[in-house]
Amino acid sequence: MKKLYAQISSGKFKGKKILLPSSQTTRPTKSIVKGSFFDSFRYDLIGKIFIEAFGGSALMAAEALSNGAKKSYAVELDKSAYETTRLNAKNLSEDLEVFNADTFELTPRLIRDADSKAILYLDPPFDIRDGFEGIYQKCYKMVETLDDEKIFLIAIEHTRILNVPNRIGKFELIKTKKFGNTALSYYK
Repeated sequence: MKKLYAQISSGKFKGKKILLPSSQTTRPTKSIVKGSFFDSFRYDLIGKIFIEAFGGSALMAAEALSNGAKKSYAVELDKSAYETTRLNAKNLSEDLEVFNADTFELTPRLIRDADSKAILYLDPPFDIRDGFEGIYQKCYKMVETLDDEKIFLIAIEHTRILNVPNRIGKFELIKTKKFGNTALSYYK
């Protein structure tokens, strides 16, 4: 089977390749979505903690670290995808830490223990995949439990047709951008 790669497109690791896990277990973030996020928030990353929930390859976490995040974390449940993620982190930086864990359990602890404000990037498997019905509602419930004093921004990558709530706990929707079948919604 041919190995697939993505590239870090900006910052100090620009041009470094990231190995992608199998598309049967993960859905990589499209380049246009990644580019839009980092074009909008590149300078806000400086000195912050970046957490990529449902980490896949850890491409978003790696790009955040490349663009000035103090530390980046990627949380991936699938064991095979995690092994790929672990290799990517090992080949990039000790400031990219990856976990093979349930994001609903670990992410709140990472935020609670963070020594700086966090940017949380939620990229769950789209709920159109078998076994992932209700995934967005689980994400919303987790976000409701987070300490708003520890959060700078929450970004949720989702299907375009999903109507996201205007508020999730103490966090308010500030904008949604659409890219084909994918959308990014931002909460502060």
